[in-house]
Order: sequence, then structure tokens, then C-alpha cells
Amino acid sequence: MNTETEAGTETRAETEVETEVVVVGAGPTGLMLAYELALAGVETLVLEKLHRRVEQVKGGAIQPRTAELLESRGLLEPLLKRVTPHEPAGGHFAALPVPLDCAPWQTRHPFPIAIAQGEIEGVIEEWATAAGARVLRDAAVSGVESHDDGVAVAAEGLRVRARYLVACDGGHSTVRKLLGLPFPGSPGTRQAVLASVRLTSVSASVPRQIGHMSTLLRQANGYWAMLAPLGEDRYNLTFGRTDPADDIDTDTSDTVGRQEITAVLHAVYGEGTTLGAVENASRFGDATRQLEHYRTGRVLFAGDAAHIHPPLGGQGLNLGIQDAFNLGWKLAATLRHRAPDGLLDSYHDERHPVGAQVLHHTSAQRALADPNPSGDVAALRDIFVDLLRLPDTNRHIAGLTSGLSLRYPLPGDHPLVGGRVPDVDLVTEPGRGTDAGTTRLSALFRAGHAVLLDLTGAVPADLRLPARVDLVRAACADDLGAAVLLVRPDGYVSWAADASTAADGKGVRAAVAAMAP
Repeated sequence: MNTETEAGTETRAETEVETEVVVVGAGPTGLMLAYELALAGVETLVLEKLHRRVEQVKGGAIQPRTAELLESRGLLEPLLKRVTPHEPAGGHFAALPVPLDCAPWQTRHPFPIAIAQGEIEGVIEEWATAAGARVLRDAAVSGVESHDDGVAVAAEGLRVRARYLVACDGGHSTVRKLLGLPFPGSPGTRQAVLASVRLTSVSASVPRQIGHMSTLLRQANGYWAMLAPLGEDRYNLTFGRTDPADDIDTDTSDTVGRQEITAVLHAVYGEGTTLGAVENASRFGDATRQLEHYRTGRVLFAGDAAHIHPPLGGQGLNLGIQDAFNLGWKLAATLRHRAPDGLLDSYHDERHPVGAQVLHHTSAQRALADPNPSGDVAALRDIFVDLLRLPDTNRHIAGLTSGLSLRYPLPGDHPLVGGRVPDVDLVTEPGRGTDAGTTRLSALFRAGHAVLLDLTGAVPADLRLPARVDLVRAACADDLGAAVLLVRPDGYVSWAADASTAADGKGVRAAVAAMAP
């Protein structure tokens, strides 16, 4: 294929293409998956129907657990150079005026990070293409055939043959529709608009800096709105009607015009707030839907193609990126014939309940955040605010919305199994994949390998490990709760033991064989 001037974007020089994995959709989920696969040496082609990225702020926050995962691959540092200026503020639940405190979860990233989705996509695409993934734009998918040994995809005169297809093409997934898969759930009850705008003048009620979401929301004259300053005269504007009956005749595909945006700005922020330019604008709803199965033969689904939910609490982008981290190493192991039986199916088994949980709590947030609540809902909201001020309740909700409390139901009795490990400081000995010196746990995962972390020298010196499992002998000032930990490429503990259990090597060998990264 021929490369265009834009890095990683390719033109079609032939009508037949073969690849190991074809990913449909170049949003955060699809690009993250492409990077994970390329990192594992899997030939990957991403098909994207749009000519270029949409520079819109949608999905404009990285949650703490997603920040940890991105840092484990070296992606967070370049992203932090592109953040939207903002005051550090805890996350929110239903925009209630109590910041969520992630500090009890021992994370280096206790606050959501404000950054436009287009910036996130740009960094991940750059790294994915540098690792060997290919991104082909202007490639709208028009046909999908799935067979026992692979898939065939038709896209704008191109025919792609691959061993697997992963649909990351959003809530209106073309792949899902072509395969005739139901998308059960509940239709939306409200609509809203997301717009990137420039303002030539602002009233005193327009915020000067991004803070906690509860400080940004305003309501007046039949509208609710939120203006988030992006620097200079640029703002991200989100708004909707306080009465959902006003949305009955509006379709989410309807164009958002200057007149509508101007009316909202004047209604909520006063006539001293003047619209200069509309850079982009779109409507969105709050439907709740989820695929029954994330895998259908050789086709898998991730991100919004697998689940959609009310856009509350900054969950969608993060849920999709974490889908990609879970799926990437499993699909690579399957393609390289390293995977034990059922490993690829464990993607659905682990991620479907996580998606269902997000659908559940965002539905609760939708009720609590109703801009025109009934008396009962207003009373419930008051009670919930009081509960969020209790440390244990706040910790629970913070862990839920940030992803830090996620624990997969992996086999094993050790209390660490299935959970994340805090990003502790380590003093390492020389070994495969590491040099002697001071480092952080997150730095051990840059190559996308699993890590066998030996904190007491208990692992036998003659233990033979697969190429994609790095043995790291280190000292740690923090008590992690085990002498030896086997951590998957996506950062979750698959096995842990004390020194005496690990010394004979049998448990380690069995754990590595069961994971097979």
C-alpha cells in the first residue's frame, strides 16, 4: 500500500488485501486495539469511514484506571502534553456537588484528565502506526462475511481478508447491522447537543476554567447547559432541554444550527455571551443497549459497538479503551497458537459484566441528574449527596466510576487475584526486559508482556518462561500482599503466592500455562 503525507493513513493501491486482524473504526477503542495487536507482532489493518479525525471534545476525559493503563504502555506522557487547562478536581456521580476521591485506591492519577478525544486518537494512532498497524480512511464498510477460518470485508471497492474482525465502529455499528445482530436495551429518553464553539464575548456567568462538573452546569429559561473553556476563545458547549417533551420532534441526525446555539447561550448565559463560530456540533441521546455476546465466530465487538449508555460520569471512552486492553493480548495469543482453551471467549466473560455494570450505574445517574426532577427524585438526590460525603460510600462510587475497583473473577484463592496492582516504586535486578535500578511497576509493561514479579527471590533460577513473560526480581518498600505475582499484560493479577509456595516452581509454571500471553 502507498502511504499519504498524513502519518499512518493509506490509500488503496489494490482491491485485495490480506491481514491477520481487520479493525473497523479508528476511534479510541479501535486505535488502542490496533496498538496492542501491533505491539504483539500481529498484522493489523484499521478501516475508518471518515476522511480525517473529527476534532470534537466528545469523550473528553481520561479516568484514573485508563490513565494507569495508558501509562503502562508509555502513552500517557505524550497525552499529558495535550491536556485542556483545568483545575484538578475529583470525578462526579450524576453531577452531584461532591467530588469523588480516588486517593484511597492508591493511584498516581486520582483525578480525571481533561483532554479532547481527537487528541487521544491522534497520539494512539501515531504510536499504533509506528508499531506497524495500518490505518485506511475513506473506507466505509459495506459487507461482511464470516467463515470458520476467517472473515471477508468489503469497503469502498476494497476486499479485505482476515483471520478475525473486531468491530469498534460505534453505537450505530455497521458491522453489527450487517450481521443482523440485535442490540437489546432501552431507547433514549432525552437528547442533547455537543458543540465546539468560539465566543467573541462572554458574560460574568461563563466559567473561566474547567473545575468540578457540578460547578459548570447552569439551568435557565427551559435549558440546561455546560460551557467548558478550552483556552483563548474556544469552548465546549453541551446543552439540552429541561423538559424532555421538547425533544419529541427532534432527530439526533438533525443539523445543529447557529440560531439554536445562540438561543441557548443567551437563555442560559445572557446576551453578553456572543457566538463567534461553530467548529462542529452534533446531537446525542441517552439510550442504554448492550450486545448479548461480544463474540460471534470470527467477529468480536468492543467499545460503543458492543455497549452504549447515558453519557454521564465520563465512562464511554474509558470503557472502550479498557475493552481493547483486555482483548488485545488474548487475540494475539490466539493467533500465535499460545492460547489455552477458552482464552478468547474470556474476553466476553470478563468484559460483558463490566459493561453491564456501567449501563446500570449510568442509568442511575441519569435519574439523579434529571434537570427537571420530581419531588421524589429531588429528595433522593439530597439523600445521595449526604451519602457521598461518607468516606466509605465515596470510596465505593469513586472506585466504580474510575475503574480502579474492577476485579475480574479469575480462578485462585489469593485475595490479589483478579485485581490491579498499585503502581509502586521498585528496585530491580538485571533480568530479561529490565535493567538494575529504580523503576515503577507500570514501566515493566511497556512491551505489552506479562510480568512475573519476584519480590523475595523465591522463583527458582532455572525456571523457563515463555518469550512474552518477563521475570522481574525486585525489592519494594510497599507491602503488596504477596511474595510473587504474575500480572497479565493488561495489568491484572492472574496468580499470587507467598515465598514458600513459589519456591518449587510448580505453581508458577501452571499459572503461566493457564494464562499463556
